[in-house]
Amino acid sequence: MATARPPGRGCGVLPRWLLGAALLLGLRLCMELYRAGSGLPGLRVPPELPRPHLLPAPDPPRGSRRRQVTYVRSGRRALPRSGGSTTPEPSCCAPRGLSRRKQICGLGDIPNLTFEPPLCTLILYSIWIMQTNGDLWLPLDLFQGPRWHIELQPWAGPAQSLDEEASRFLSYISTTQIACNHMGTDSLATDSSPATKPWLVCLDDRFGLAHQIRSKRCRLYSLGLGNDDTDFEVSMANDGCEVHRFDPSVKSAHVLESQRLWHHRLSIDWRDPHPAVAAQKPRSNTRKLGSILNEFGHHKIDVLKADLESAEWKVLENLILEDVVEQIGQLIFEIHLHWPGFEVSGSESSVVRFWYSLLKELEQKDFRLFYTYKDLSKPQLFLKKDILNASSCYTLSWVNTRWK
Repeated sequence: MATARPPGRGCGVLPRWLLGAALLLGLRLCMELYRAGSGLPGLRVPPELPRPHLLPAPDPPRGSRRRQVTYVRSGRRALPRSGGSTTPEPSCCAPRGLSRRKQICGLGDIPNLTFEPPLCTLILYSIWIMQTNGDLWLPLDLFQGPRWHIELQPWAGPAQSLDEEASRFLSYISTTQIACNHMGTDSLATDSSPATKPWLVCLDDRFGLAHQIRSKRCRLYSLGLGNDDTDFEVSMANDGCEVHRFDPSVKSAHVLESQRLWHHRLSIDWRDPHPAVAAQKPRSNTRKLGSILNEFGHHKIDVLKADLESAEWKVLENLILEDVVEQIGQLIFEIHLHWPGFEVSGSESSVVRFWYSLLKELEQKDFRLFYTYKDLSKPQLFLKKDILNASSCYTLSWVNTRWK
């Protein structure tokens, strides 16, 4: 029996497929150049307006073909020219050149690449026509912009109360999801007994960190705000990790304390400075982690440690929304529960639901909690209340089970 062909997929399917692939590649090149600052005439890109992170995502318009997509940042972004300090930057974090070179779609550095804006506009219009006529049946994930907010988990109970949400959240952060047989920071000794220190990494061979340390290819980022306790960073540097400690209280822009331990006068935020501010202060001390990675030319972090004094929730949200977490092997975060945190608002139950949803997003990205530490030396408060014997401070450690 003859089989009916799907509409639009006759003998001309292969040429249309190849044309669609070429147009999509051209569009990706245009978008990369636009993000680099070239701009596209004829295309109006709305500014990124802040949206409440606690509101549910709006339903897509009927008939829309847009799909969920995530972006992987690549390439090295050069710092802007300025008349600032002429002190040469250390090799760890020097700008990677001021020529317009971008890593596009994993194709490597393409020198002298130019794309005239009218051609970009033509490519966009051609793809729109093909999609409208039903001829282009390739997934057009390129049109989906960055995520504005995380997906909130369902309420813990019908009452939507603080007790219900707090009980679920505290149970979640107190229960490990994967067993780690060898945890430590001081050495690679195979001591299986859990330590009482809050900062621990998993050294099981299946996750690769121990191998990276032995081969001197480990990289650790430490995010802090004026914390003088650097025992963890010094220990990891002594074991063979390249350690970068970010703290706005550091006296100089970049300080090399030892062969493998750097101190940077930088503060990690959940947003980059406003362009007007950045133009006046090109050496601003506040950046997103993704921007730091691009500037330093680092594509992977084996361990990310963060003690951000209640800024951790918004920073973690940014890492998830921009898929920076996929470039990280292990996360060690100190979380603070005595108040909602910077720019986290809503009712008490909504705040805890937001916290829980953030951690569930990590789980969906294959991060598993292997160690939890309850700090009994801190006030026993949960959103300024004495409930469920909760502490105001916990340290949580996750491992990326897909890390290679």
